[in-house]
Amino acid sequence: MKTLASLTALLTLTTGQTRADQPKTAVPGKADPEALAQAGFKSLFDGKSLQGWKKVGGTGQFKVEDNAIVGFGKNIRGNTFLCTEKIYSDFILIFEFQFLDPAGNSGCQFRSGRRNGGGRVVGYQCEHDHNKIRSYTAGIYDESRRGWLYPGKFSKKDTKARFTTQGRELFRWDDWNTIVIRCEGRRIQTWLNGVSRADFEDTDKKHFRAEGFIALQVHGGKSGHVRWRRLFLKEL
Repeated sequence: MKTLASLTALLTLTTGQTRADQPKTAVPGKADPEALAQAGFKSLFDGKSLQGWKKVGGTGQFKVEDNAIVGFGKNIRGNTFLCTEKIYSDFILIFEFQFLDPAGNSGCQFRSGRRNGGGRVVGYQCEHDHNKIRSYTAGIYDESRRGWLYPGKFSKKDTKARFTTQGRELFRWDDWNTIVIRCEGRRIQTWLNGVSRADFEDTDKKHFRAEGFIALQVHGGKSGHVRWRRLFLKEL
């Protein structure tokens, strides 16, 4: 059993880019299943099946292997998504992911939906960047709509450069990476391996999404092979 001290250490405050007009945000630093359950997080994945998830979109595939969800494919036509059947609004989501093939891009959608009920997924995405030069993992992208939000087209060049430099330092190519996504109202924050990455407030009244499903992406292309595990969410 986890001691109170170890649980407190797991849920250490990550101050990152916390602003003065809002309270500090307690987010988990590690995807420890037992401690997360004690802290009120619920698992989105049972480790054995894809129950509670639904595939939409392209020709990529998903399977369960070694207690992880694996997304894969060759000559993938269109972006493919594995979506939760449940809709979420304000939450903290934590999971681990790893590239098994660095050639394929990926990401985790949140507060997302399907355009006209089809396979085109739209909404926010926490980037999993296979580009070792750009290194935008844990950046925020608006899938099939506005494109990059953080760093965005209005960001200063030095902001993008700092984000890339930090991404290169933090990302683990040969091991699991821990991502945290926090959504509350219009504010979206992300962390990569315990370090604050994006802090974005969506003031666009036309495109802002207050709720939607969570989805794992296999990007279209020649190949893709990525896996996720320990997906836990706490609704706020």
